[in-house]
Amino acid sequence: MPRKPRFNLIGISQHIIQRGNNREPCFYAEQDYLRYLSDLHESAKKFDCRVHAYVLMTNHVHLLVTPMAEHGVSQMMQALGRRYVYYINKAYKRTGTLWEGRYKSSLVDSDKYLLTCMRYIELNPVRAQMVNHPGEYKWSSYHGTAQGVIDRVLQPHPVYVGLGASEEMRQHAYRELFRNHVDDETLHEIRQSVNHELVLGRSYFKEKIEGIIKRPTTLGNPGRPRIKDEQGGYWVEY
Repeated sequence: MPRKPRFNLIGISQHIIQRGNNREPCFYAEQDYLRYLSDLHESAKKFDCRVHAYVLMTNHVHLLVTPMAEHGVSQMMQALGRRYVYYINKAYKRTGTLWEGRYKSSLVDSDKYLLTCMRYIELNPVRAQMVNHPGEYKWSSYHGTAQGVIDRVLQPHPVYVGLGASEEMRQHAYRELFRNHVDDETLHEIRQSVNHELVLGRSYFKEKIEGIIKRPTTLGNPGRPRIKDEQGGYWVEY
């Protein structure tokens, strides 16, 4: 089956997930997480991409990124992968691939889903039962988005900026969103969208994107049953 063409829409955010090959770790020590974030910062800057949220899990990563240049996300991820894999292979005297094929991504309807997608990403360690609160996990953007810690990787999205007139007000409003977890239906929608490289958004947004990219933005045809891809255990989604 031929691969779906990459999304290439300037100014529209993408939820990206990249997994370790055969569920193997992508990070082995603290310096690895730091190196990945450094490489992410440099690659995003070089290819004019704005990173709004991230989480680095043991064997996969989630990013929320808006490209501001043509092919920005693809070029950023290619450069990031090349730099980081070279570092890991050299540091640990290993060879071969680190990632499970190419990354996956979904377009995000920012007006409706951007803040939800940010929460989904930053709550990954909580759903994985690694911590009780996102602020307890060291390797996510929560410290920057919710607690005001300086994070050079991050650039705030206009929807996030609209939460308040000052940084303190925005951080407070954003923290308040975490009083409620993301519901199961929305979790399914987010996972299905990124796993099948579709569009996370309202109907009119999907129709608009379909008109631009000339390919379906939903899974299957109307009336067909949903594929419950997160059940069955091929990959544990958090």
